[in-house]
Amino acid sequence: MSEIVKTVSRIFAPLIIVFGIYITLHGHLTPGGGFAGGIIVAGAIILLVLAFGGEKERLIQERRTTSRLESSGILLFWLVGSLGLLIGGIFFLNFLGKGIPFTIFSSGIIPICNIAIAAEVGGAISTILLALVLFER
Repeated sequence: MSEIVKTVSRIFAPLIIVFGIYITLHGHLTPGGGFAGGIIVAGAIILLVLAFGGEKERLIQERRTTSRLESSGILLFWLVGSLGLLIGGIFFLNFLGKGIPFTIFSSGIIPICNIAIAAEVGGAISTILLALVLFER
């Protein structure tokens, strides 16, 4: 890729990641949530891979990292559900306080679930892309 594409990617990728995190954290207050935020973050990773490419060994390491991110998201989601089961006997019981309406911490466990879903979706989409790039080579 040209130096212009690399420079623009270097500038916009962090902004796209911050926007994805914003969408994830405000998913219970505005349209969005874990799935949309995860897709946006994966889009930033896709942008960087397409702009900079890379040697096979580095892409394999990135695929392992994104696969671990995906597994961590699934594990966190399962832990939140199981913790509610252990505390109150109901799977996904809201064991956190509800807080002040229209604030970040006003919805109990939903932001935690959104973070877990964003990690899983972002990791899965990025892993799929990296596997396709590696398969093509």
